[in-house]
This record gives sequence, C-alpha cells and structure tokens, in this order.
Amino acid sequence: MNSVQDALYNWLTIKVIYDGRPSDEAAKETYEMFDTILKEDHKVSNIKIEVMEDFYLISFTQGEKDRTTRFPIEMIDCFLDQVKVNPERY
Repeated sequence: MNSVQDALYNWLTIKVIYDGRPSDEAAKETYEMFDTILKEDHKVSNIKIEVMEDFYLISFTQGEKDRTTRFPIEMIDCFLDQVKVNPERY
C-alpha cells in the first residue's frame, strides 16, 4: 500500500465485510492483513470509526499525529452488499 488513505479504505471495506460475516475465515484473514499493514507499514494506531449520515469518519493516530479521514458509506458498503447478494462468489 502506497498511502495510508488506500490502506484505510481497504481496511475499512474488509472490516465492514468481516463484521457482517464474522464466521467468514477469508474475511478475517484479509482484515488481519490490512490491520497489520496499517500498524506496521503506516504506524497507525487508535483507530475509531463513527458512522455519520452519509459517511464513515475515521479518526486515528499516525506516528505522533492525530488525523481524520472519511469515506462515503455507499462506497464502502457496496462490497458487503455484493457479498450478501452473491455469497457463493465470495
């Protein structure tokens, strides 16, 4: 992952899928991989997620600096929606 923004996007997307399908071992492994990338490669800690009206607000610490970013709910949740519609494909 080149940027922390990309890593957070991937982490959040798979976290939403894993939270929606906690018995999905592949989702768990993928979530853990992205969690490790955030922590080790990008030095991210203290991640907090707030669900707002139209977006996920992500607060986190990177190194010594507190940061925030946000992602549209529609963009993140579309992957979980696809998994629910076609579970045999995932």
